[in-house]
Amino acid sequence: MSRLGGTEPEVGTGEGQLAIRLTHVTLRLGGQTVLEDVTLAVPHGEFLAIIGPSGSGKSTLLRVLAGLLRPQEGQVKVASAPALMFQDDRLLPWRTALRNVALPHDLGAGGGLEAGEALRLVGLEGYAGYYPAQLSGGMRARVALARALAQSSDVLLLDEPFAALDALVRERFNAELRHLHDKTGRTTVLVTHSIREAVWLADRVIVLRGGRVVDELSTRGEGRVTAYTDGLEARLRNLLGTGDSTRLRPDPPARLDPGLLAPLGAVLGGLALWELAARALGQPLLLPSPGGVWAELRATPGEFLSFAGATAGVTLAGALLGSLAGALIGYPLGKSRTLERLLSPFVVAAQSTPIVVLAPLLMTWFGFGRVPAVLVSALSALYPVMVATIVGVREVRRTDHELFSTLRASPWQRLTRLELPSALPVMLGGLRLALSLALIGAVVWEFVSNQPGLGFAVNQARAYYDTPRQFAAIALLVALGVALYLAVTALERRVLRHRRAQ
Repeated sequence: MSRLGGTEPEVGTGEGQLAIRLTHVTLRLGGQTVLEDVTLAVPHGEFLAIIGPSGSGKSTLLRVLAGLLRPQEGQVKVASAPALMFQDDRLLPWRTALRNVALPHDLGAGGGLEAGEALRLVGLEGYAGYYPAQLSGGMRARVALARALAQSSDVLLLDEPFAALDALVRERFNAELRHLHDKTGRTTVLVTHSIREAVWLADRVIVLRGGRVVDELSTRGEGRVTAYTDGLEARLRNLLGTGDSTRLRPDPPARLDPGLLAPLGAVLGGLALWELAARALGQPLLLPSPGGVWAELRATPGEFLSFAGATAGVTLAGALLGSLAGALIGYPLGKSRTLERLLSPFVVAAQSTPIVVLAPLLMTWFGFGRVPAVLVSALSALYPVMVATIVGVREVRRTDHELFSTLRASPWQRLTRLELPSALPVMLGGLRLALSLALIGAVVWEFVSNQPGLGFAVNQARAYYDTPRQFAAIALLVALGVALYLAVTALERRVLRHRRAQ
């Protein structure tokens, strides 16, 4: 297959030239012939409709034109890299409507309409700042059409773009699509199951059956004059009015979640039971009361804050280093199952080795400074982020990868604009666990090395049988762990607030 940008006289972007030429194209998939000996010529500026029964190869033909599939036989020549609008909208949930339309420009495939102008043409300029989850299905379809119009191409491919819409809204979209074609003059190829839609919109209709072109009809003239205009159907249309898809998805009303009170109630109940147990036992050496622990904290607040700051610093540094290493290791493993199978024995062996065993070895290699402390914490945090990255990268929708392929995205653009944003929810879940494990690693290091920190405070108090001080240090460790967990949870809610199920 060859794809030439106007290097042959018959294929080009000017008037009187061909925008598309297929010559004896045959495509086989899974041992079956999907397209057979297809020959087709589409002049510049023509609106061509392709109809046929399900499984006749209509969508496959569009993918051949878009460069997503390569035929085994024949030639495909297209005047410019085409813009393809899929059956589903394929909007990125973390981008607003305007930024979704601007995606081709961001990836270097722009050059068509400016994003704001494309949104205006489809009647959504007032919704530029809305996210896909806030838009109705019809509005998302119009945003997807605007994104195709923003792509640098004189050829627009439409794969049943409005099939999921109700009849009235679809009818309105057809009118808008016809108006856009008249205004932009782009060569348009539409796949549809609707005979009436094909007749009303297209200049020419070809019929596919069994992967072959079996007929070709011109629809100029009587087809467009009579479609949607005669008889009982026209009367019903006047009664029903014009369909409109411009409706926002309503947000649920804001209300206090009773579940938020449950953790507070559990904490208060736990403190009450602790107080009752301490009084019943009457042995502060074995179980000090909450009041006794609070008094211990108030006796030397500066020292406890210093210990908490040291532990928090090592935890955050270790979590950052471990998460970064986990993501860097997890990404290639997620992309290549062969590499994962090759390295998985070493990864499992490293994770199975208790960190308390590695801490003395790191002390021998690096001494008692901050470096081994951060390394112990980082090794504890690495595994959950690595696994989350592998899972997140593999859960990126195949359809989104296909969209980026049509936009000729580079591997770096695919990583930064698709894979990492898509994997972010899973990676944030891994980060929550990583912070907890990083805190455990920091405490293990303080136990082993006797370096200042809350772990050291617990160890020191145990040596002097100072149980209230032990409980005070443990309480601060619990509070630090909860604070780190809540911080990641708040970040997760803020970052993912627009990714509700659509």
